[in-house]
Amino acid sequence: MLALTRKKGESMVLNNNIEVTILDIRGDQVKIGVSAPKEVPIYRKEVYLQIQKENEEASSADSLEALKKLL
Repeated sequence: MLALTRKKGESMVLNNNIEVTILDIRGDQVKIGVSAPKEVPIYRKEVYLQIQKENEEASSADSLEALKKLL
């Protein structure tokens, strides 16, 4: 993992097309802004993990059997 120090208003660029900017710092909270192409999905990690979990559950053997019965 790369750890960087940034101040309010400073940015970093990822993969030549994603810019992450520090918008505000208040106590232990940091507000960030992300500029990326529309085709790049951006999720908070907890949301991303929930999506992955639901995708795994949907592709389980039980779900596949239920779909076969429908067809």
